[in-house]
Amino acid sequence: MENPEKLYGLIGYPLGHSFSQNYFNQKFDAEGISARYVNFEIPDIADFKEVVASHPDLAGLNVTIPYKEQVIPYLDAIDEDAAKIGAVNVIKFIRERGKLTFKGYNSDIIGFSDSISPLLTPSRNRALVLGTGGAAKAVAQGLRNLGVEPVYVSRTARPGILTYADLTPEIMAAYKIIVNTTPLGMYPHVDEAPDIPYHLLTPEHLCYDLLYNPDVTMFMNRAARYGATVKNGLEMLLLQAFAAWNIWNDK
Repeated sequence: MENPEKLYGLIGYPLGHSFSQNYFNQKFDAEGISARYVNFEIPDIADFKEVVASHPDLAGLNVTIPYKEQVIPYLDAIDEDAAKIGAVNVIKFIRERGKLTFKGYNSDIIGFSDSISPLLTPSRNRALVLGTGGAAKAVAQGLRNLGVEPVYVSRTARPGILTYADLTPEIMAAYKIIVNTTPLGMYPHVDEAPDIPYHLLTPEHLCYDLLYNPDVTMFMNRAARYGATVKNGLEMLLLQAFAAWNIWNDK
């Protein structure tokens, strides 16, 4: 007897182009998996319950803006890393003894950690994280898990957070990893870049951009001119999707 088709999906609002929908449906087709992935564009997080109730074949969800924080009260459990940053982008559906429970995870942390770890060196043990939003928090937690000390950089002065004006030669020499989590440089604004002192970069520096469109951002381009290793966020995107699939299917 053929296995019933499983359903996976993404909740968020609004949902335009979805990487996840394309990625997973191509994966299912290529690997002969009896499943499909759909977008659930819900205008309010309270609609989460309705999505679950009306789709009994639902086996797992991704979560995107603006619900990564708002979905947490609807969950029965949350993974330690997701709890530390207060954001969930993967929900595992656990069915035991006729009862359905939900556990939240953050696969961005996994994707970023797996992507950057091969590029770490003994001197790359401190990082400047450009931005302070949800992606920045996932990056910072991923770095801590790898033994790298992160410090946030923001345009706004706040306790414990550097501003771009604080990036002195001493700071730039001490922090050999710089991660851009801001949208600066994303298509179509490809001529924009974070305002860091690029001339202080060296071949010892690693400049990682979470953006992947364009392939080489202005941030990466400027950093590469001074010999820094550069990497974009495409591999992280693929690895976080791979991690989500493992979370859903890990018994």
